[in-house]
Amino acid sequence: MKESIGARITFLGTGTSQGIPMIGCSCSVCRSSDPKDNRLRSSAFIEYKGFKILIDAGPDFRQQLLRANIGDLDAILLTHEHKDHTGGLDDVRAINYFGSKALPIYCEERVLRSLEREYSYAFAENRYPGVPEFDIRVIDESAFSIEKENGHKPDPSAEIVPVRVWHYKLPVLGFRIGDIAYITDANRIEDKEYEKLKGVKILVINTVRHQRHISHFSLSEAVEVAKKVGARRTFLTHLSHQIGCHSDLSAELPPGIEPAYDGLVAEI
Repeated sequence: MKESIGARITFLGTGTSQGIPMIGCSCSVCRSSDPKDNRLRSSAFIEYKGFKILIDAGPDFRQQLLRANIGDLDAILLTHEHKDHTGGLDDVRAINYFGSKALPIYCEERVLRSLEREYSYAFAENRYPGVPEFDIRVIDESAFSIEKENGHKPDPSAEIVPVRVWHYKLPVLGFRIGDIAYITDANRIEDKEYEKLKGVKILVINTVRHQRHISHFSLSEAVEVAKKVGARRTFLTHLSHQIGCHSDLSAELPPGIEPAYDGLVAEI
């Protein structure tokens, strides 16, 4: 009998805020014929304990879900309010319609305030018929569980653990879901937060380029984070065209660390 899968992550997008190819750019990465160099904005789909969880819904949300044949979600977790992570939320309308439900969205209070400004029509007192329906669940750094709309109660062993990281001066949340940890848009993790990452089998961490960056880990910094966490496998995401082609980046990384690419599936 096949061993049951504890969790599965599908990388829906692994690019930085402008994606690859970048509009107007003629560099070798943006002109690459390797599909692994064609990157939509960063997002991931995690299947865990019977739940379908999306992390971030950027401008490519619709395209990503269609490409991966994902027609339903139990929840969206938002890491922070930047447009490349929230700009596709209008397209939850299809999930509202076919699932006959408002979609639970878990985010911090600050992120909710941003959504109220960006999607004011979805929060209006007299809403236009057909606008997206958000069921906002405000979270902080405390662990939480999600539940299905059909009354399925949260599995105590399926709790989600937020991990506080810093995107320059902006507080951002990473998430540990079982033995998968997903961190994007960070250039600093405080020592106490590493305790939440102990024992993870898959770590996803962001890097945009080799050189230091004001708000993202450089490649060497991301590798150091990976070594400190010690996961069985580490995947790099939120990659820009400055990081080089997938094949070249793969060749220079140490064992156990690899660049993610759109469509990659990993399971534990």
